[in-house]
Amino acid sequence: MSAIIDRFADVRILRYEVPGFAQLPLRQKEMLYYLSEAALWGRDILWHQNDARALEVRRTLECIYAFMLRQGLTPDARFEEYLKRIWFANGLHHHYSNDKFRPAFSQQELLQWAQTVPVDVFLSQTGRTAEAAINAIADIVFNPNVNPKKVCLDEGCDLIGSSSVNFYDGVTQHEVEQLYASGRGTNALNSQVAKQPDGTIVEKVWKQHGMYGAAIEKIIFWLQRAANVACNNRQADVIRALIRYYETGASGDFDTYNILWVAEKTSPIDFINGFIEVYSDPLGLKGTWESIVQIVDSEASQRIHLISDNAQWFEDHSPVDEPYRKRNVQGVSMNAIATVMLGGDCYPSTPIGVNLPNADWIRQQHGSKSITLSNITRAYHQAAQGSGVLQEFGSSAESIAREEQYGQLADDLHTQLHECLGHGSGQMADGVTLDDLKAYGSTIEEARADLYALYFMADDKIQQTGIAPSKDVAWAHYDAYLRSGLIVQLARIEENHNIEESHMRNRHLISAWVLEKAQPQGIAAMVLRDGKHYVEVYDYEALRLLFGKLLREVQRIKSEGDYEAARLLVETYGVRIDKELHREVRQRYDALGIAPFSGFVNPKLSPVMLDGRLVDVTIDYSETYVEQMLRYSTQYSALG
Repeated sequence: MSAIIDRFADVRILRYEVPGFAQLPLRQKEMLYYLSEAALWGRDILWHQNDARALEVRRTLECIYAFMLRQGLTPDARFEEYLKRIWFANGLHHHYSNDKFRPAFSQQELLQWAQTVPVDVFLSQTGRTAEAAINAIADIVFNPNVNPKKVCLDEGCDLIGSSSVNFYDGVTQHEVEQLYASGRGTNALNSQVAKQPDGTIVEKVWKQHGMYGAAIEKIIFWLQRAANVACNNRQADVIRALIRYYETGASGDFDTYNILWVAEKTSPIDFINGFIEVYSDPLGLKGTWESIVQIVDSEASQRIHLISDNAQWFEDHSPVDEPYRKRNVQGVSMNAIATVMLGGDCYPSTPIGVNLPNADWIRQQHGSKSITLSNITRAYHQAAQGSGVLQEFGSSAESIAREEQYGQLADDLHTQLHECLGHGSGQMADGVTLDDLKAYGSTIEEARADLYALYFMADDKIQQTGIAPSKDVAWAHYDAYLRSGLIVQLARIEENHNIEESHMRNRHLISAWVLEKAQPQGIAAMVLRDGKHYVEVYDYEALRLLFGKLLREVQRIKSEGDYEAARLLVETYGVRIDKELHREVRQRYDALGIAPFSGFVNPKLSPVMLDGRLVDVTIDYSETYVEQMLRYSTQYSALG
């Protein structure tokens, strides 16, 4: 089965398989089906979080597009690409650059297409006539000055006023920071902060009978059914604790759920579901809704357990200052998993590794759970074969050969160390939280986890325990990391733009800082050959020591909440890029004819009923990207 099923703009859509699903016991299939339904009902929450107008735009465009398909008409290619792009981004802004999409068609053309739809159809699906519906969305779609950025992290501006995400309504950055600094705000992760007509500031909590309540009701319904067929009583308690959190919206109930979730490590089925990551909030406070439903891949997890079982050794031998090492690592676990369903902020674009919970105090007292999405990385690897990227940007025949031999293992090892040990490592000084770093917190945290992985993947311990066969695995990744951070990832950025996304800033920060220190010492260099730039490494062991030196400083910044040092590090090394190099990279990448971004369609799970009883759950991989997006909008829309 081909992994690539669609291609548009800068995106390719892939498929992933769920090995062994058909052979699972019925009870496990049933639980996976219920958890998957819960994962899909949160989709519209994310759209509304990304932009208050996004659902209205999607509903209007889908009304036109779906009618054309039903009538056997061919939609205009410009219109189709725009719709596919906002589907992929779960909103009106690019998922990496954060810039608003600019349609290649006009408002008048959109109105003409809308007027091909019968009036009663348009009224039933949008509540407006075609002309009224198009007029209602014209400013947000066609005016480049309306909500131009999803997330703005530029120095010197009001980060809330400059960002279009819907976590804040009518308030300034200063007002929000004052709310939480004063202790008056109690739901930093799961609420919208809004100013009332009388000027008071309130938190509109995301819960069953609060904001997003209609969608959360559906999530609760399917979670309750999943709890009834859970793998064991402990897992049932985990699910019921999550339901309780959705009912109350209370931060303490979310903590209770996370503590129970971390402790439950025996079930072959697991899941992520909730308001979790804060990357889309310019202040790093509000969690976007996401879900992953998963089966533990026991065979692929064997090597990973060698990492988690030695977590204390790695922490004790970390190059960070001794006061900021974790003295008693506990509760650390990691598994390779087969993804069954992606939802919310994990769909269609998904991480390849996850470490949760994010609360440092829970990590310190109760531990964390990490996963690598083995069937997702397998699909990525399959799609990458023959792309030509390595051959175009690899610095030498030796480097290319090493990457071809060890690249996938190196990528997997980096992800495992990053998620299992990196995010779970270190400890904070008394009274310090990651929130103290404000807009730079996400980039610093990702840099810390990456540096932990980069430093330790070349440690003798990795070979001694059999985690990797030789240091060539680490050397392959050192080449690939610098190549990506300094050169290849620039293909994802529009010309004359800076780096916006936290993960990309992190990779560029590390690579640029290390290169600045390495080049004068003959450790590594950016070289120019035949008009093309490459990164060459001459001394891998010395490069490792530089990674360790930067890790020590990044951990200190996080542990001490040193905002000014975080700002200086990110702004100096992580944001700005050389325009001439950028132009060169984009030309080289474009010549390969491949898309720099990838996402996935989910398999379709269907219950098989007999005499009112569920007797099987089937899995189908035939759904196209368009079919899936339209079905999800029809089947899983709870928000008006």
